[in-house]
Amino acid sequence: MEKVSFYSIAKKFRAVFLDSYGVLKNHMGLINGVQESIDFIRDEGIALKVLTNDASRSQKQQVQVFEELGLKGLREDEIITSGMLARQFLELKVTSGKIAYLGTENSANYILQSGLEHIAVSDIDLDDIDDISAFVFLDDEGFDWNVDINKTVNFLRRKNLPVIVANSDLYYPVSNNDVAIATGSISKLVESVLKQKFIRFGKPDSQMFMYAFDELNKTGNYSKSDILMVGDTLSTDILGGNKFGLKTMLVFSGNTRAKNVDLRISSTGIIPDFLGDSIFT
Repeated sequence: MEKVSFYSIAKKFRAVFLDSYGVLKNHMGLINGVQESIDFIRDEGIALKVLTNDASRSQKQQVQVFEELGLKGLREDEIITSGMLARQFLELKVTSGKIAYLGTENSANYILQSGLEHIAVSDIDLDDIDDISAFVFLDDEGFDWNVDINKTVNFLRRKNLPVIVANSDLYYPVSNNDVAIATGSISKLVESVLKQKFIRFGKPDSQMFMYAFDELNKTGNYSKSDILMVGDTLSTDILGGNKFGLKTMLVFSGNTRAKNVDLRISSTGIIPDFLGDSIFT
């Protein structure tokens, strides 16, 4: 599959869904040319949504981070996070008791605003858990990996309750060559130990794409064929877009490298419609 220009492909669509980390920014900051790419999208009259599995920040906080990095012009209503969807689920489904979580207090304050008390795993008394009614995997920081993952397993062995994964990512880049384990991997480890399946939000699951599609259609009449999904990861961005029926473009500005893309596509069976170096081409 030959590489193509994002600009030339995007012109054929009325809307684009962009991943955040690996498409707009990375561990070093904004990816080169991103401001020009957003300006191009605006100038062409193409509708925009940013779909991110980052559950640690609100839409407002996401915009603020981009502005601090130097990207101007993104709106809060254009950003859709896995945390938003997890928060909506909790507000609708969990109406009493405490919500336990693995992650940072900042994430908890954003996502767990259902009017219920929330409690970190480290503060749980395993002999006093009757009033805990849900558990949420939030992010990969804010806890002791040597203690609290084991405590999570033992808590969930003791009690059946809804378990929500607010970020499905398995890993994220921390340098050009290295990655760090993300919340999705931690939750999969616990799932495998308990032989359970948790409720997941974010790409590649369909809720985020359906939400973005519904939000898009509040401002016009769009079909799935009008939308291009652009991401840097086959197993989340491209698989999710493919499953939802969108055209997809894999870019090499994040998790996936051009030199091994053919092997990755062959081994996963996840096939993007287009390949490109970045959205600035």
